[in-house]
Amino acid sequence: MKKLITVFLLATFSMATTAQDAGNYPAGPVRIIVPFQAGGLTDILARSIAQHATQRLGQQFVVENKAGASGNIGAEFVAKSKPDGYTILMGSIGTNAVNVHLFQRMPYDTLKDFAPVGLVASGTLMLVANPSVPVTDMKTLLDYARANPGKLSYASGGAGASQHLAGELLKNMAKVNILHVPYKGVAQGVTDVVAGQVDMTFDLATVAPHIRAGKLRPIAVANGKRSSAFPDVPTIAEAGVPGYEASAWYGLFAPVGTPPAVIAKINAEMVDALNDPELRKRLQTLGAEPAGSTPEELAKMVRSEYEKWGRVVREAGIRIEQ
Repeated sequence: MKKLITVFLLATFSMATTAQDAGNYPAGPVRIIVPFQAGGLTDILARSIAQHATQRLGQQFVVENKAGASGNIGAEFVAKSKPDGYTILMGSIGTNAVNVHLFQRMPYDTLKDFAPVGLVASGTLMLVANPSVPVTDMKTLLDYARANPGKLSYASGGAGASQHLAGELLKNMAKVNILHVPYKGVAQGVTDVVAGQVDMTFDLATVAPHIRAGKLRPIAVANGKRSSAFPDVPTIAEAGVPGYEASAWYGLFAPVGTPPAVIAKINAEMVDALNDPELRKRLQTLGAEPAGSTPEELAKMVRSEYEKWGRVVREAGIRIEQ
């Protein structure tokens, strides 16, 4: 009987402590780890939410960039941090769904080491071509690619980057042979597409100014829905490849074991930030569609993306040596 009372008291104390911690959260600075270099869309999203949360909660939300290994270094840091809500990850499709299929060895378990907080935004990928390429839409592009296998080329930010995956998915679903040209970064690839050294690429944030200047021709949007920045440009699924969908996405993740009440509080701040009209407008001009999902919705999406891109990576034979 004494043993049962002791167990009950310990359980009650543990529950009370967790509730108190969640109620006082945050009682100190919170780090949002960005697993990429500063200046990219992942970084911009993290800093936008950090600024908003700092103003509302009275504690500093600080963004730290821990780049390297396609995001694995920063993601590992968060996965192995104390699960108390004071170290969280601005993850991406790469760190939380794709890298596990690309790398021979992973420093963390993609599905087991993180507690999803919420989807922050989806990044638009638009297929664009140099105006000198004899294609004007998806029909002419697919016709040309089938008549000239291997002649068309597309640039990406590197093996396993979202542009690379979008291209491989197109090749797989449309049954076309298009040459992949990897770069060390998206911007470098876009520069060569504008110069005519490579035919096409997938992006929006970096290509939008070139589209407006007439230096690049929009072909179709890789996402499941049209871009609010270019609403007249159809999706690839609408324009000739039914069922096609590829996008970049960004979400907040905490180490597994983080109290649900703390996750709920972070999620609420994320949603509130993304409901700000000025922030939404700014993100949309950068090619990002604000989301603001529940933790459960992000978990479901991660599982779906994990399985989808695992198939694409295996069928394309993509592998990153370490």
